[in-house]
Amino acid sequence: MENNSIRQIVSVIFKAVTLAMGVAVVVLSCLGSLEPQTGVTLLGIGLACAGAAMRAKQ
Repeated sequence: MENNSIRQIVSVIFKAVTLAMGVAVVVLSCLGSLEPQTGVTLLGIGLACAGAAMRAKQ
């Protein structure tokens, strides 16, 4: 029971980080204070977290 609960929490955390990275890139881009390399790095972190969330779901 606890193992399943921990997996759900980890999955939610990774999904939240994924969403936060996407929103951060959009907002910083709109403000004009985002360098392309930084944007790609943030999106890469978000993509990695999305993959981890999909893996944690199994």
